[in-house]
Amino acid sequence: MSGTAFPAAAVVVAAGRGIRIGGDRPKQYRRVGGQAVLTRTLAALAVHDGITRIQPVIAPDAAAFYHACLDDLDPILRAKLAAPVKGGATRQLSVRAGLEALAAAGAPELVLVHDAARPYVDAGLIDRALAAGRDHGAAVPGIAVTDTIKLVEDLAPGIGRVRETPARENLRAVQTPQAFAFPLLLDAHHAAMRAGLDGFTDDGALAEWAGLSVVVFEGDIRNRKITQPTDLIEADRSFSGSDPAASGQPGASAMTTYVTRLGTGFDVHAFTDGDHVWLGGVKIPADRGVLAHSDGDVALHALTDALLGAIADGDIGTHFPPSDEQWRGASSDRFLAHAVELVRARGGKIDHLDITVLAEAPRIGAHREAIRARIAEIAGVPLTSVSIKATTTEKLGFVGRAEGLAAQAAATVRLPEICAEVNAEAETTERRA
Repeated sequence: MSGTAFPAAAVVVAAGRGIRIGGDRPKQYRRVGGQAVLTRTLAALAVHDGITRIQPVIAPDAAAFYHACLDDLDPILRAKLAAPVKGGATRQLSVRAGLEALAAAGAPELVLVHDAARPYVDAGLIDRALAAGRDHGAAVPGIAVTDTIKLVEDLAPGIGRVRETPARENLRAVQTPQAFAFPLLLDAHHAAMRAGLDGFTDDGALAEWAGLSVVVFEGDIRNRKITQPTDLIEADRSFSGSDPAASGQPGASAMTTYVTRLGTGFDVHAFTDGDHVWLGGVKIPADRGVLAHSDGDVALHALTDALLGAIADGDIGTHFPPSDEQWRGASSDRFLAHAVELVRARGGKIDHLDITVLAEAPRIGAHREAIRARIAEIAGVPLTSVSIKATTTEKLGFVGRAEGLAAQAAATVRLPEICAEVNAEAETTERRA
């Protein structure tokens, strides 16, 4: 269901203080696996095609923390972010601030409200939220309760008398993202404001108070909220991949199993007037340039397609159409960085990148190590995971006639088994369509 056709936005509630977890900053700005929790949450939402705009809500004194998070976010994904707005003293006030900011910019049809401290949210859960919000107008994700729950009345600190034992088959632990028809949720918040109520801890409860019919759709047990110091330790282990079985991405655990995917890519550009070509992110002097909409880096274009192929997510033209003038003359390292981010957002790990350049000229031997280093830097992989080779076509074809140059690439990626299954289903759907 990725790529839902109707406009949907997300409000990310990041205005909390997170004082229970300790440390020198709120929990959403603590780093896990080298990136802030909030950075990972924003990336997981922004990479989803069904979300067109994201409205962050932050504490009034957290601007420096917030902007530091953006340094680690792919510029392509960052383009979906609206300027952050200041939250209030309660979660409810913060959500309302985010909704009103979206309304002022042009209200979406649907809005997801998501906690900044839930970085494990994945595409499948977002798909279900969008679908349930579209179909029902108010929907929250929930997971079945496996423990017996007691309703108690307090007698003394730490002591309570059992009043009731609800049937657990009817109980759900509610998560975010919660999905609503935008005007319905905004009206509900305004009604609560007029009534002088600001203590709702989730938007599902506020919607119920406002008289909306709220449905519960299938949540995700992996979509944990970071609350305690041990949650941070576990998240850091998961996202850093220090567990040999962990992918370093949302949903990873010691029980995660992986499949290896091989993607391939090919690109070609004709020569034209000029004095250089770009190959692998390196500017190489040449007696001619290439004819291209962007900078014409055939190596990075082929490699971008290889990574997109490994995760079954279209091709470079799908993500960066040549008809779009914003990509005219664009540096191709942006394309590769975007593909890398998409791989990692799906829980993938890049094992190896291999490129072969087909050209009579220019010769790349003297630039080989610089190209390897630049690709390793863009992709965030060790130098030993990057290979670059070159060959001629023995004077045959357009390459042999020195009319242009080409590159072919292969990318080896490990994906969590569940992501690979989802991609396989998407490929089957595409073939049937």
